[in-house]
Amino acid sequence: MGDLLLARHGETEWSRTGRHTGRTDLPLTPRGEAQAESLAPLLAGRSFGLVLTSPLVRARHTAQLAGLTGAEPEPGLQEWDYGGYEGITTADIRRTRPGWDLWTDGVPPGREFPGESPEEVGERADRVLSRVAGALDGADVMLVAHGHLLRVLTARRLGLPPAAGRLFRLETGTLSRLSLEHDSPVVAEWNTRP
Repeated sequence: MGDLLLARHGETEWSRTGRHTGRTDLPLTPRGEAQAESLAPLLAGRSFGLVLTSPLVRARHTAQLAGLTGAEPEPGLQEWDYGGYEGITTADIRRTRPGWDLWTDGVPPGREFPGESPEEVGERADRVLSRVAGALDGADVMLVAHGHLLRVLTARRLGLPPAAGRLFRLETGTLSRLSLEHDSPVVAEWNTRP
C-alpha cells in the first residue's frame, strides 16, 4: 500500500491575513511561490500513481512550482465553501456571532456561495478518498489542495468524524504524509518543510 501525500498550497494574501478563502480564486503571493518551489526537493525522486489538485489556481500553481507533472484537477479537493463568511476572518465573524466555530457550526449561505457544513465537506473528502483508494494499491498518491479540506480529509482517512480535522493544524506550503502501520492509517509526517 502506498502513501498519501498532502501539500497545502503556498501563501495567498488572504491566508496571510487569516481571511477564510474557499472558492475565491486567489493567486499565490511571492512568498507563497517560494514556499511551493521549496517543496520540490522533498518530492524529488518520488513517483506517484496519481497526482490530483484542487481546480483553483493557488493549488494548481503550487503543484507546478513543486515540480509535479501530470496533475489532474479534482473538484472534490476545493476548499470548504465558506458561504457568507468568504473573505472574513474568524475574529470578525465572532464579533457578530460570539462562540462561532467552523468545525461544529459550519457556515451560512452567502450571495455567491451556498456554504457547507462539516459533514458536507466530509462527504466530499470521502469521495476523494474512494477515488484514490485504487491508486494507493502499491503506489504513492499526491494531493495538492487547501488547509481545511486537507484537515477534514486527514480526519476521514484516519476514521475520525470531519470535525476532528480541527486537531490537525496545517501551514501553507507544507507537505504531510499519511501512511499505514499494521494495516491502520496513521499520520507519518505533518507540516514538513525543507
